[in-house]
Amino acid sequence: MLIGIPKLLSPELLKILCEMGHGDTIVIGDGNFPAAACAKRLVRLDGHGTLEVLKAILKVFPLDGASNAKLGVMATDDGSNPSIWNDYQSVVSILSPIERYAFYEEAKNAYCVIATSELALYANIVLTKGVV
Repeated sequence: MLIGIPKLLSPELLKILCEMGHGDTIVIGDGNFPAAACAKRLVRLDGHGTLEVLKAILKVFPLDGASNAKLGVMATDDGSNPSIWNDYQSVVSILSPIERYAFYEEAKNAYCVIATSELALYANIVLTKGVV
């Protein structure tokens, strides 16, 4: 057992987060996201939402300060801002919308995709790993 590690982070996910290098990306997908179809590596966190997964990951994961976006989110087709984005901004102030099909391509190139049970639409997130 370790101290200070959020219980939500499984040994498999901790290993993946540790393996990732500067510039690697990880996607947190909502319940509608085609995670298995996009993922090189898939971690299932069924029963959890994207915000709680994001908060747990950010306790151990440095975000890339050099990238233009601290947090990439899947843009809506109509350009609106889903309410869940306000929740994300309470954790990370800078959000960068990524067009839906471009987001899918990002996910296909991501080091890992996490599948959640999030019910909110357009709750998909991509994080870029920084340095410690």
